[in-house]
Amino acid sequence: MHVPQRQARIASLLHRLAAAPPQVLLLEGGDAPEREALGLFWAARLNCAGPGAPCGACRSCVQVQERVHPDLVFFDGGQDKIKIEDVRELRPLLGQAPRGDGVRVVVFHEAQELTPQAANALLKSLEEPSRSTVFALLAPQREWLLPTLVSRSWTLTLAWPGEPEADPAIAEWLGALMEFWRTGQGWFRRTGVKGAVDKHLAMALVLALQREIARALCGRTASPAAQGFARLTPARLRHVDLALAHAQDALSLPTPVNPALVLDWLATHVHKALRARA
Repeated sequence: MHVPQRQARIASLLHRLAAAPPQVLLLEGGDAPEREALGLFWAARLNCAGPGAPCGACRSCVQVQERVHPDLVFFDGGQDKIKIEDVRELRPLLGQAPRGDGVRVVVFHEAQELTPQAANALLKSLEEPSRSTVFALLAPQREWLLPTLVSRSWTLTLAWPGEPEADPAIAEWLGALMEFWRTGQGWFRRTGVKGAVDKHLAMALVLALQREIARALCGRTASPAAQGFARLTPARLRHVDLALAHAQDALSLPTPVNPALVLDWLATHVHKALRARA
């Protein structure tokens, strides 16, 4: 099972946790593909019977990777909201034994897309613990989840991308975008320069912004960007975070996407939203 090298520490912790799996595992931090990879790694680890589990080659591991394992239930909040009807459909399944020799794993990818009703329904399901079923919540930050769900979870924080301050160019673009959101000026002169924006820079900027939001939520406001985010209301901060997730998805598509257009969309979308809610 492939796990990004910079998340090797988390994979090692998951190996140790597999001896006594927590009922709810929360994986936060990193980026969406890394969280998904580790969620599937966890499901494979709990169901692989081969040596060096997860071996990545046995029938069970392959089925998990392809999301067709009979004891894997995978909800993808990156595709659509996770609704109460989805969670209710789990209820009959939770009373049944796993079909294989391992553990049933219910993964909520991008769990921040659980509707409030769905999150509360899930919470009720957790009131009846089962040794044969475990849950994995994958989300950018724990603060976007129902606090009572977080309190029931064993939380692991994935490694974040490199500090934005380590790259002066990213720090400069970060400051320019924050200034545009504040004043509505100066941004398009930057992105309009031919060759000024490539996919690497655009993705690095999006990840840097996500990190700054996490800092603000944790009360770590040493950087100007984190200070700016800390002044936003929860609703505004949530809107920025969702826009960043959409921009990251666009930049991750296999088909070519103009990274300058993605950043322009991000800049104008968030600016208009913040102005409308002023």
